[in-house]
Amino acid sequence: MPAIRLFGLPTDINSSFERGAAGGPAAIRAALWSDRGNMASELGGEIGTDIAFTDDGDLPLAERTVEDDAAIRRHVAMLCEDGEVPLALGGDHAVSFPLVEAAATCFGPLHILHIDAHPDLYADFEGNPRSHASPFARICEAGHAARLVQVGIRTLTKHCRDQADRFGVEIVPMAGFTPDAVPVLDGPLYISIDLDGIDPSEAPGVAHPEPGGLTVREVLAVLHKQTAPIVGADIVEHHPGRDVGGVTAILGAKLVREVAALIDRNGPYKT
Repeated sequence: MPAIRLFGLPTDINSSFERGAAGGPAAIRAALWSDRGNMASELGGEIGTDIAFTDDGDLPLAERTVEDDAAIRRHVAMLCEDGEVPLALGGDHAVSFPLVEAAATCFGPLHILHIDAHPDLYADFEGNPRSHASPFARICEAGHAARLVQVGIRTLTKHCRDQADRFGVEIVPMAGFTPDAVPVLDGPLYISIDLDGIDPSEAPGVAHPEPGGLTVREVLAVLHKQTAPIVGADIVEHHPGRDVGGVTAILGAKLVREVAALIDRNGPYKT
């Protein structure tokens, strides 16, 4: 089974409206390793027992986008070459672009499952083409997505709707949502989870809460139905300063366990 390498990307320099997501990796990691819970997943595997899992800590980032993108790409390329699967903790969602770019360099265009309240497809946002509101525009423009399925979207502007049409993005609407509406994707599969995709009643610790979102149980159902080999994943946009009782950090830790167990269950990608 593939070995999983967890690492944090403590940056929010491309956040809009409010910064704070740089503290997300530390908060989620503290919840993950806390004695408050344990390492078991709902799929049956346990981190450190059945699941090969290493926590590399945070990557040292320069808080400059060009240099940080290069550092992220180098780290992911190293893991791919060693046959290990990167599981990154953001940070803002801008980090998904270099993560996906590096994985696509190793494996070719990826099938991407993206859970989010927002489509993050802006050509640029507030004059910043590397905004956390734009990573999937960059990914699609570069040809890194063989298929992009977005789940949880409930703030679709006309511009982003046009962008989705332009890039052939598949959006599963929240109105009448059921996990059965989400397709089972092929591999190589990349999973990107923005915590604001989950309803703020269950994940308040985000900078851009949007009512009417996914439940945790729905997210788990969407994840657990995926059967393709996973070559990378990220969990992003936790803002500890907005959290209530640490519940969003605890949720982030649970998602680390569930995604790790899914990577382990689905097995390595073979070209």
